[in-house]
Amino acid sequence: MCELLGMNCNVPTDIVFSFSGFSKRATEHADGFGIAFFENKGVRCFVDAQAADQSPVAELVRRYPIRSTHVVAHIRKATVGHVALENCHPFTRELWGRYWVFAHNGDLKGYDPLLHAAFRPVGDTDSERAFCWLLQEMAKSHASVPTPEELTNTLRELVPMVARYGTFNFIMSNGQALWAHCSTKLHYLVRQHPFQQARLQDDDVTVDFAQVTGSNDRVALIATQPLTDNEAWIPFQSGELHAFVDGVPLT
Repeated sequence: MCELLGMNCNVPTDIVFSFSGFSKRATEHADGFGIAFFENKGVRCFVDAQAADQSPVAELVRRYPIRSTHVVAHIRKATVGHVALENCHPFTRELWGRYWVFAHNGDLKGYDPLLHAAFRPVGDTDSERAFCWLLQEMAKSHASVPTPEELTNTLRELVPMVARYGTFNFIMSNGQALWAHCSTKLHYLVRQHPFQQARLQDDDVTVDFAQVTGSNDRVALIATQPLTDNEAWIPFQSGELHAFVDGVPLT
C-alpha cells in the first residue's frame, strides 16, 4: 500500500519537518512520490517515479521550505498501474476555475467508471480513475465552487460508491479546504498554541514549534501512520470523511 500526507493550516507553513520523516518510509514505498503545494489559486506539483528517499526532486523539497496553507503528498507502492511518472500522485485537474489535487492509498478491484471527455485519466491507475469520476460527479452536482460544508455533503454521497470497490483512503484539496477519507487507516493531528516539541518517529529529529510559530498559528496534519511519537494523533474511523479548514476539522 501507499502512504498519504496532508497539511491544512490558517497561515502559510512549511512542511519540511513532516516531509523529512514521511520520505524515510520510501524504503517500503519505492515506486514514486509526489507533493503538491497551493499558493492562493496556484499550485506547485512535484512528482518523480524514483523513491522519495533517493529522488533529487524530493531532496529539493526537503531543503526548500515552500510555505503553503494546503499540501498533499504521497509515496507509492505500486499495485495497479506500472511504475511511471504519469502514475505518480498527487494528480491535478481543473474544476470551476480552481486546481484540484488528489492522492489515494488502496486498491479498487474492477473499478472502471464511465467517464466523459472533461475528465480522463492520463495514466493507468485506479486512483486517477476515481479522481476523475469524483470531479465529474461533483461538477454535475454544483454549478460553481461550493462551500466546504456543501461539498462535504456531496462527497459523503459519492465516496461510498467508489469505496465499495475496495480500499479508498484519500486526501483531496482545492486550496480552500482539504478533504480526507478513511477506509482502513488514516490519522490526524492539530498543532496549536501552546506549541511543544515534536519528535519524528522515523528519523532522529526534534523541533520545538514554540520557537518557530505564532500564538495564533494552527496546523492540521493528516497521515496514514503517525509521523511523530510524542504527539496525540487521532485515528479516523472506517468510512469517516473530514473536511479541514484553517487548521481544524469541520464538525
